[in-house]
Amino acid sequence: MTETKNNGKLIAIITMCFIFAMISFVTNMGAPFGNIWGFEYPFAKAWGNLMNFAAYLFMGIPAGKMLIKYGYKKTALIALIVGIVGLALQYLSSITGEGTYVFTYDSIPVAMNLLIYLLGAFICGFCVCMLNTVVNPMLNLLGGGGNKGNQLIQIGGTLNSLTGTLTPLLAGILVGTVTADTSMGDVAPLLFIGMAVFAISFLIISRVTIPEPTLGKTTPQYEHSPLAFRHCLLGVIAIFFYVGIEIGIPMELNFYVTDLGFEGAAAVGGTLAAAYWLLMMIGRACSSAISGKVSTKLQLSTVSAVAIVLLIIAIFMPESVTIAFSGHDVPAKAFLIPACGLCTSIMWGGIFNLSVEGLGKYTEAASGIFMTMVVGGGIMPLIQESIAKSAGPILSYWLVIGMLAYILFYALIGCKNVNTDIKVD
Repeated sequence: MTETKNNGKLIAIITMCFIFAMISFVTNMGAPFGNIWGFEYPFAKAWGNLMNFAAYLFMGIPAGKMLIKYGYKKTALIALIVGIVGLALQYLSSITGEGTYVFTYDSIPVAMNLLIYLLGAFICGFCVCMLNTVVNPMLNLLGGGGNKGNQLIQIGGTLNSLTGTLTPLLAGILVGTVTADTSMGDVAPLLFIGMAVFAISFLIISRVTIPEPTLGKTTPQYEHSPLAFRHCLLGVIAIFFYVGIEIGIPMELNFYVTDLGFEGAAAVGGTLAAAYWLLMMIGRACSSAISGKVSTKLQLSTVSAVAIVLLIIAIFMPESVTIAFSGHDVPAKAFLIPACGLCTSIMWGGIFNLSVEGLGKYTEAASGIFMTMVVGGGIMPLIQESIAKSAGPILSYWLVIGMLAYILFYALIGCKNVNTDIKVD
Protein backbone atom coordinates (compact mmCIF):
# COMPACT_ATOMS: atom_id res chain seq x y z
CA MET A 1 0.00 0.00 0.00
CA THR A 2 2.82 2.40 0.91
CA GLU A 3 4.67 1.61 -2.35
CA THR A 4 1.52 2.29 -4.41
CA LYS A 5 0.99 5.57 -2.58
CA ASN A 6 4.61 6.61 -3.21
CA ASN A 7 4.32 5.72 -6.91
CA GLY A 8 1.15 7.79 -7.18
CA LYS A 9 2.89 10.70 -5.48
CA LEU A 10 5.83 10.43 -7.89
CA ILE A 11 3.52 10.45 -10.92
CA ALA A 12 1.74 13.50 -9.51
CA ILE A 13 5.08 15.29 -9.02
CA ILE A 14 6.22 14.49 -12.57
CA THR A 15 2.88 15.64 -13.96
CA MET A 16 3.01 18.96 -12.07
CA CYS A 17 6.60 19.56 -13.24
CA PHE A 18 5.51 18.83 -16.81
CA ILE A 19 2.72 21.40 -16.52
CA PHE A 20 5.21 23.88 -15.04
CA ALA A 21 7.27 23.47 -18.21
CA MET A 22 4.25 24.06 -20.45
CA ILE A 23 3.46 27.36 -18.70
CA SER A 24 6.71 28.87 -19.96
CA PHE A 25 6.37 27.23 -23.39
CA VAL A 26 3.10 29.09 -23.97
CA THR A 27 4.03 32.36 -22.22
CA ASN A 28 7.27 32.82 -24.17
CA MET A 29 5.48 32.62 -27.49
CA GLY A 30 4.62 36.30 -26.98
CA ALA A 31 8.04 37.71 -27.90
CA PRO A 32 8.72 35.87 -31.20
CA PHE A 33 5.09 36.22 -32.26
CA GLY A 34 5.32 39.91 -31.42
CA ASN A 35 8.20 40.26 -33.90
CA ILE A 36 5.94 38.87 -36.62
CA TRP A 37 3.05 41.25 -35.88
CA GLY A 38 5.45 44.13 -35.21
CA PHE A 39 6.57 44.19 -38.85
CA GLU A 40 3.09 45.25 -40.01
CA TYR A 41 1.97 46.87 -36.73
CA PRO A 42 5.02 48.40 -34.96
CA PHE A 43 2.83 49.64 -32.10
CA ALA A 44 1.55 46.11 -31.39
CA LYS A 45 4.89 44.37 -30.93
CA ALA A 46 4.34 43.88 -27.19
CA TRP A 47 0.55 43.67 -27.20
CA GLY A 48 0.44 39.87 -27.19
CA ASN A 49 2.72 39.75 -24.16
CA LEU A 50 0.65 42.45 -22.47
CA MET A 51 -2.59 40.53 -23.11
CA ASN A 52 -1.03 37.39 -21.66
CA PHE A 53 -0.06 39.13 -18.42
CA ALA A 54 -3.29 41.16 -18.23
CA ALA A 55 -5.23 37.88 -18.07
CA TYR A 56 -3.68 37.17 -14.66
CA LEU A 57 -5.31 40.30 -13.27
CA PHE A 58 -8.75 38.98 -14.19
CA MET A 59 -8.22 35.26 -13.59
CA GLY A 60 -5.96 35.04 -10.53
CA ILE A 61 -8.57 35.17 -7.76
CA PRO A 62 -11.22 33.17 -9.71
CA ALA A 63 -8.56 30.49 -10.29
CA GLY A 64 -7.97 30.28 -6.55
CA LYS A 65 -11.71 29.87 -5.98
CA MET A 66 -11.77 27.11 -8.61
CA LEU A 67 -9.16 25.21 -6.60
CA ILE A 68 -11.39 25.35 -3.54
CA LYS A 69 -14.58 24.37 -5.40
CA TYR A 70 -13.33 21.87 -8.00
CA GLY A 71 -9.93 20.77 -6.70
CA TYR A 72 -6.50 20.68 -8.34
CA LYS A 73 -7.22 18.02 -10.95
CA LYS A 74 -10.38 19.52 -12.45
CA THR A 75 -8.89 23.00 -12.43
CA ALA A 76 -5.86 21.72 -14.35
CA LEU A 77 -8.07 19.90 -16.87
CA ILE A 78 -10.20 23.01 -17.44
CA ALA A 79 -7.03 25.08 -17.90
CA LEU A 80 -5.71 22.70 -20.56
CA ILE A 81 -8.94 22.94 -22.55
CA VAL A 82 -8.78 26.74 -22.32
CA GLY A 83 -5.16 26.59 -23.53
CA ILE A 84 -6.10 24.56 -26.59
CA VAL A 85 -8.79 27.13 -27.45
CA GLY A 86 -6.31 30.01 -27.04
CA LEU A 87 -3.67 28.40 -29.25
CA ALA A 88 -6.31 27.48 -31.83
CA LEU A 89 -7.41 31.13 -32.02
CA GLN A 90 -3.82 32.25 -32.55
CA TYR A 91 -3.55 29.79 -35.43
CA LEU A 92 -6.88 31.02 -36.77
CA SER A 93 -5.37 34.51 -37.03
CA SER A 94 -3.04 33.12 -39.72
CA ILE A 95 -5.84 31.94 -41.99
CA THR A 96 -8.69 34.44 -41.52
CA GLY A 97 -9.35 38.12 -40.91
CA GLU A 98 -6.50 39.46 -43.04
CA GLY A 99 -7.59 42.43 -45.13
CA THR A 100 -10.74 42.97 -43.07
CA TYR A 101 -9.96 46.28 -41.38
CA VAL A 102 -11.91 47.22 -38.28
CA PHE A 103 -10.27 50.45 -37.10
CA THR A 104 -7.21 52.68 -37.47
CA TYR A 105 -4.54 53.06 -34.79
CA ASP A 106 -1.57 55.42 -35.07
CA SER A 107 -2.58 56.04 -38.70
CA ILE A 108 -2.29 52.31 -39.48
CA PRO A 109 -5.40 50.28 -40.47
CA VAL A 110 -5.81 47.32 -38.12
CA ALA A 111 -7.14 44.08 -39.57
CA MET A 112 -9.37 41.54 -37.83
CA ASN A 113 -6.60 38.89 -37.76
CA LEU A 114 -4.61 40.94 -35.22
CA LEU A 115 -7.64 41.11 -32.92
CA ILE A 116 -8.12 37.34 -33.25
CA TYR A 117 -4.49 36.80 -32.28
CA LEU A 118 -4.77 39.11 -29.28
CA LEU A 119 -7.92 37.33 -28.12
CA GLY A 120 -6.06 34.01 -28.39
CA ALA A 121 -3.15 35.43 -26.38
CA PHE A 122 -5.56 36.68 -23.71
CA ILE A 123 -7.27 33.28 -23.46
CA CYS A 124 -3.87 31.57 -23.23
CA GLY A 125 -3.18 33.93 -20.35
CA PHE A 126 -6.23 32.49 -18.58
CA CYS A 127 -4.82 29.01 -19.18
CA VAL A 128 -1.33 29.64 -17.78
CA CYS A 129 -2.79 31.57 -14.85
CA MET A 130 -4.93 28.59 -13.84
CA LEU A 131 -2.03 26.18 -14.36
CA ASN A 132 0.25 28.37 -12.25
CA THR A 133 -2.41 28.44 -9.54
CA VAL A 134 -2.42 24.64 -9.55
CA VAL A 135 1.25 23.69 -9.79
CA ASN A 136 2.80 26.00 -7.20
CA PRO A 137 0.73 25.00 -4.14
CA MET A 138 0.54 21.38 -5.33
CA LEU A 139 4.33 20.97 -5.61
CA ASN A 140 4.69 22.70 -2.25
CA LEU A 141 2.11 20.30 -0.81
CA LEU A 142 3.67 17.19 -2.39
CA GLY A 143 7.00 18.22 -0.89
CA GLY A 144 5.45 18.64 2.54
CA GLY A 145 6.08 22.40 2.59
CA GLY A 146 9.25 23.93 4.00
CA ASN A 147 12.57 23.30 2.27
CA LYS A 148 11.36 20.15 0.48
CA GLY A 149 8.35 22.01 -0.90
CA ASN A 150 10.63 24.75 -2.23
CA GLN A 151 12.90 22.08 -3.72
CA LEU A 152 10.08 20.68 -5.86
CA ILE A 153 9.04 24.16 -6.97
CA GLN A 154 12.63 24.84 -8.04
CA ILE A 155 12.77 21.56 -10.00
CA GLY A 156 9.58 22.55 -11.81
CA GLY A 157 11.04 26.02 -12.32
CA THR A 158 14.14 24.50 -13.96
CA LEU A 159 11.97 22.78 -16.57
CA ASN A 160 10.01 26.01 -16.89
CA SER A 161 13.21 27.89 -17.80
CA LEU A 162 14.25 25.15 -20.23
CA THR A 163 11.06 25.39 -22.28
CA GLY A 164 11.21 29.18 -22.00
CA THR A 165 14.54 29.01 -23.81
CA LEU A 166 13.31 26.48 -26.38
CA THR A 167 10.21 28.44 -27.46
CA PRO A 168 12.00 31.45 -29.04
CA LEU A 169 14.68 29.10 -30.40
CA LEU A 170 12.10 26.96 -32.22
CA ALA A 171 10.28 30.07 -33.41
CA GLY A 172 13.54 31.45 -34.78
CA ILE A 173 14.22 28.22 -36.68
CA LEU A 174 10.73 28.26 -38.19
CA VAL A 175 10.73 31.95 -39.14
CA GLY A 176 14.35 32.74 -39.93
CA THR A 177 14.29 36.42 -40.85
CA VAL A 178 11.10 38.39 -40.32
CA THR A 179 9.98 40.01 -43.58
CA ALA A 180 6.77 41.48 -44.99
CA ASP A 181 5.81 37.95 -46.08
CA THR A 182 6.22 36.42 -42.61
CA SER A 183 2.94 35.46 -40.94
CA MET A 184 1.57 33.39 -38.10
CA GLY A 185 1.30 30.54 -40.58
CA ASP A 186 5.09 30.21 -40.43
CA VAL A 187 4.92 29.35 -36.71
CA ALA A 188 1.87 27.12 -37.06
CA PRO A 189 3.97 24.01 -36.20
CA LEU A 190 4.76 25.59 -32.84
CA LEU A 191 1.07 26.17 -32.19
CA PHE A 192 0.24 22.61 -33.22
CA ILE A 193 2.94 21.29 -30.86
CA GLY A 194 1.41 23.30 -28.03
CA MET A 195 -2.10 22.04 -28.74
CA ALA A 196 -0.89 18.44 -29.02
CA VAL A 197 1.02 18.63 -25.74
CA PHE A 198 -2.00 20.14 -23.99
CA ALA A 199 -4.22 17.36 -25.37
CA ILE A 200 -1.77 14.65 -24.24
CA SER A 201 -1.46 16.33 -20.83
CA PHE A 202 -5.23 16.31 -20.53
CA LEU A 203 -5.33 12.54 -21.12
CA ILE A 204 -2.51 11.89 -18.64
CA ILE A 205 -3.89 14.09 -15.87
CA SER A 206 -7.39 12.68 -16.30
CA ARG A 207 -5.96 9.24 -15.42
CA VAL A 208 -3.56 10.32 -12.66
CA THR A 209 -4.55 10.53 -9.00
CA ILE A 210 -3.70 13.95 -7.64
CA PRO A 211 -3.93 14.72 -3.91
CA GLU A 212 -6.89 16.94 -3.07
CA PRO A 213 -6.34 18.41 0.41
CA THR A 214 -9.75 20.13 0.61
CA LEU A 215 -11.98 18.45 -1.98
CA GLY A 216 -14.62 16.10 -0.55
CA LYS A 217 -14.19 17.44 2.95
CA THR A 218 -16.49 19.71 4.86
CA THR A 219 -16.15 23.16 3.36
CA PRO A 220 -13.85 25.04 5.72
CA GLN A 221 -14.98 28.26 7.29
CA TYR A 222 -12.88 31.18 6.13
CA GLU A 223 -12.96 33.65 8.99
CA HIS A 224 -10.18 35.70 7.42
CA SER A 225 -8.57 36.53 4.10
CA PRO A 226 -5.10 35.11 3.38
CA LEU A 227 -3.99 38.74 3.47
CA ALA A 228 -4.74 38.78 7.20
CA PHE A 229 -1.40 37.00 7.52
CA ARG A 230 1.30 39.66 7.42
CA HIS A 231 3.87 37.38 5.79
CA CYS A 232 1.37 36.51 3.05
CA LEU A 233 0.44 40.15 2.40
CA LEU A 234 4.09 41.20 2.19
CA GLY A 235 4.78 38.17 0.00
CA VAL A 236 2.05 39.21 -2.45
CA ILE A 237 3.81 42.58 -2.83
CA ALA A 238 7.14 40.77 -3.24
CA ILE A 239 5.72 38.61 -6.07
CA PHE A 240 4.40 41.72 -7.84
CA PHE A 241 7.88 43.28 -7.71
CA TYR A 242 9.63 40.02 -8.58
CA VAL A 243 7.82 39.51 -11.89
CA GLY A 244 8.61 43.11 -12.78
CA ILE A 245 12.27 42.43 -12.00
CA GLU A 246 12.32 39.21 -14.01
CA ILE A 247 10.93 40.87 -17.16
CA GLY A 248 12.58 44.28 -16.76
CA ILE A 249 16.21 43.14 -16.40
CA PRO A 250 16.60 41.43 -19.81
CA MET A 251 14.27 43.89 -21.56
CA GLU A 252 16.28 47.01 -20.77
CA LEU A 253 19.55 45.11 -21.27
CA ASN A 254 18.47 44.27 -24.82
CA PHE A 255 17.45 47.87 -25.49
CA TYR A 256 20.70 49.21 -24.02
CA VAL A 257 23.03 47.05 -26.10
CA THR A 258 20.97 47.50 -29.27
CA ASP A 259 21.12 51.29 -28.87
CA LEU A 260 24.94 51.19 -28.76
CA GLY A 261 24.62 51.27 -32.52
CA PHE A 262 27.49 49.08 -33.72
CA GLU A 263 26.87 46.59 -36.51
CA GLY A 264 25.13 43.53 -35.10
CA ALA A 265 24.26 45.30 -31.84
CA ALA A 266 20.73 43.89 -31.89
CA ALA A 267 22.07 40.35 -32.21
CA VAL A 268 24.50 40.87 -29.34
CA GLY A 269 21.77 42.40 -27.19
CA GLY A 270 19.50 39.43 -27.91
CA THR A 271 22.31 37.00 -27.07
CA LEU A 272 23.01 38.67 -23.72
CA ALA A 273 19.29 38.72 -22.89
CA ALA A 274 19.10 35.02 -23.77
CA ALA A 275 22.07 34.42 -21.45
CA TYR A 276 19.97 35.85 -18.62
CA TRP A 277 17.27 33.21 -19.16
CA LEU A 278 19.87 30.47 -19.49
CA LEU A 279 21.41 31.49 -16.17
CA MET A 280 17.95 31.43 -14.61
CA MET A 281 17.66 27.79 -15.65
CA ILE A 282 21.08 27.00 -14.19
CA GLY A 283 20.23 28.82 -10.97
CA ARG A 284 16.98 26.90 -10.54
CA ALA A 285 18.75 23.61 -11.17
CA CYS A 286 21.33 24.45 -8.49
CA SER A 287 18.63 25.55 -6.06
CA SER A 288 16.68 22.33 -6.59
CA ALA A 289 19.81 20.39 -5.64
CA ILE A 290 20.41 22.25 -2.37
CA SER A 291 16.92 23.26 -1.24
CA GLY A 292 16.48 20.11 0.81
CA LYS A 293 19.33 21.26 3.07
CA VAL A 294 19.62 25.04 2.65
CA SER A 295 16.69 27.10 3.92
CA THR A 296 14.55 29.11 1.55
CA LYS A 297 15.07 32.21 3.69
CA LEU A 298 18.86 31.99 3.39
CA GLN A 299 18.72 31.41 -0.36
CA LEU A 300 16.34 34.30 -1.00
CA SER A 301 18.24 36.80 1.16
CA THR A 302 21.58 35.83 -0.40
CA VAL A 303 20.53 36.13 -4.03
CA SER A 304 18.68 39.41 -3.40
CA ALA A 305 21.81 40.96 -1.90
CA VAL A 306 24.06 39.64 -4.67
CA ALA A 307 21.73 40.99 -7.39
CA ILE A 308 21.74 44.43 -5.75
CA VAL A 309 25.56 44.43 -5.69
CA LEU A 310 25.79 43.34 -9.35
CA LEU A 311 23.46 46.10 -10.53
CA ILE A 312 25.11 48.83 -8.45
CA ILE A 313 28.50 47.87 -9.93
CA ALA A 314 26.95 47.86 -13.42
CA ILE A 315 25.46 51.34 -12.93
CA PHE A 316 28.71 52.94 -11.74
CA MET A 317 31.10 51.04 -14.02
CA PRO A 318 32.36 53.33 -16.84
CA GLU A 319 31.34 52.37 -20.36
CA SER A 320 35.01 52.63 -21.32
CA VAL A 321 35.57 49.31 -19.52
CA THR A 322 34.79 46.84 -22.29
CA ILE A 323 34.93 43.15 -23.14
CA ALA A 324 35.58 41.86 -26.65
CA PHE A 325 32.49 39.94 -27.74
CA SER A 326 31.45 38.79 -31.20
CA GLY A 327 34.04 41.07 -32.79
CA HIS A 328 32.97 44.17 -30.86
CA ASP A 329 34.00 45.97 -27.69
CA VAL A 330 30.93 45.69 -25.48
CA PRO A 331 30.70 47.55 -22.14
CA ALA A 332 31.53 45.12 -19.32
CA LYS A 333 28.44 46.25 -17.42
CA ALA A 334 26.35 44.52 -20.09
CA PHE A 335 27.76 41.19 -18.83
CA LEU A 336 27.09 41.89 -15.16
CA ILE A 337 23.39 42.51 -15.74
CA PRO A 338 22.50 39.08 -17.21
CA ALA A 339 24.40 37.48 -14.31
CA CYS A 340 21.40 38.55 -12.22
CA GLY A 341 19.57 35.62 -13.83
CA LEU A 342 21.34 33.34 -11.35
CA CYS A 343 19.79 35.41 -8.57
CA THR A 344 16.26 35.89 -9.86
CA SER A 345 16.04 32.18 -10.69
CA ILE A 346 14.97 31.11 -7.21
CA MET A 347 12.88 34.13 -6.27
CA TRP A 348 9.50 32.97 -7.55
CA GLY A 349 9.59 29.63 -5.76
CA GLY A 350 11.26 31.09 -2.68
CA ILE A 351 8.75 33.91 -2.21
CA PHE A 352 5.78 31.61 -2.81
CA ASN A 353 7.14 28.98 -0.43
CA LEU A 354 7.69 31.46 2.40
CA SER A 355 4.40 33.28 1.80
CA VAL A 356 2.13 30.22 2.08
CA GLU A 357 3.99 28.62 4.97
CA GLY A 358 1.52 27.99 7.79
CA LEU A 359 -1.57 29.12 5.84
CA GLY A 360 -3.32 25.75 5.93
CA LYS A 361 -6.85 26.06 4.53
CA TYR A 362 -6.06 29.55 3.19
CA THR A 363 -3.35 28.25 0.81
CA GLU A 364 -5.58 27.84 -2.26
CA ALA A 365 -7.09 31.32 -1.94
CA ALA A 366 -3.60 32.77 -1.43
CA SER A 367 -2.40 31.07 -4.61
CA GLY A 368 -5.10 32.86 -6.60
CA ILE A 369 -4.07 36.22 -5.16
CA PHE A 370 -0.45 35.50 -6.08
CA MET A 371 -1.42 34.79 -9.67
CA THR A 372 -3.22 38.14 -9.86
CA MET A 373 0.01 39.87 -8.88
CA VAL A 374 1.82 38.45 -11.92
CA VAL A 375 0.41 41.54 -13.65
CA GLY A 376 3.49 43.22 -12.17
CA GLY A 377 5.34 41.78 -15.17
CA GLY A 378 3.42 44.21 -17.35
CA ILE A 379 3.30 47.24 -15.04
CA MET A 380 6.79 47.56 -13.53
CA PRO A 381 8.72 47.12 -16.83
CA LEU A 382 6.48 49.83 -18.28
CA ILE A 383 7.54 52.17 -15.45
CA GLN A 384 11.18 51.14 -15.93
CA GLU A 385 10.98 51.88 -19.65
CA SER A 386 9.53 55.30 -18.85
CA ILE A 387 12.53 56.00 -16.60
CA ALA A 388 14.88 54.69 -19.30
CA LYS A 389 13.47 57.10 -21.88
CA SER A 390 14.20 60.09 -19.67
CA ALA A 391 17.34 59.00 -17.77
CA GLY A 392 18.77 56.15 -19.85
CA PRO A 393 18.48 52.34 -19.73
CA ILE A 394 21.26 51.82 -17.17
CA LEU A 395 19.93 54.35 -14.67
CA SER A 396 16.50 52.70 -14.94
CA TYR A 397 18.00 49.79 -12.99
CA TRP A 398 17.73 51.88 -9.81
CA LEU A 399 14.04 50.93 -9.90
CA VAL A 400 15.05 47.26 -10.06
CA ILE A 401 17.45 47.77 -7.14
CA GLY A 402 14.61 49.29 -5.11
CA MET A 403 12.41 46.27 -5.80
CA LEU A 404 15.26 43.90 -4.95
CA ALA A 405 15.78 45.77 -1.68
CA TYR A 406 12.16 45.07 -0.79
CA ILE A 407 12.60 41.35 -1.54
CA LEU A 408 15.72 41.34 0.67
CA PHE A 409 13.65 42.91 3.45
CA TYR A 410 11.00 40.26 2.94
CA ALA A 411 13.54 37.43 3.13
CA LEU A 412 15.13 38.78 6.31
CA ILE A 413 12.11 40.14 8.21
CA GLY A 414 8.81 40.16 6.32
CA CYS A 415 8.51 36.40 5.80
CA LYS A 416 8.03 35.65 9.52
CA ASN A 417 4.53 34.45 10.38
CA VAL A 418 3.40 36.76 13.18
CA ASN A 419 -0.25 35.65 12.95
CA THR A 420 0.02 32.17 14.46
CA ASP A 421 -3.08 32.91 16.53
CA ILE A 422 -5.28 32.56 13.40
CA LYS A 423 -6.71 29.03 13.05
CA VAL A 424 -5.77 27.43 9.73
CA ASP A 425 -7.34 23.95 10.00
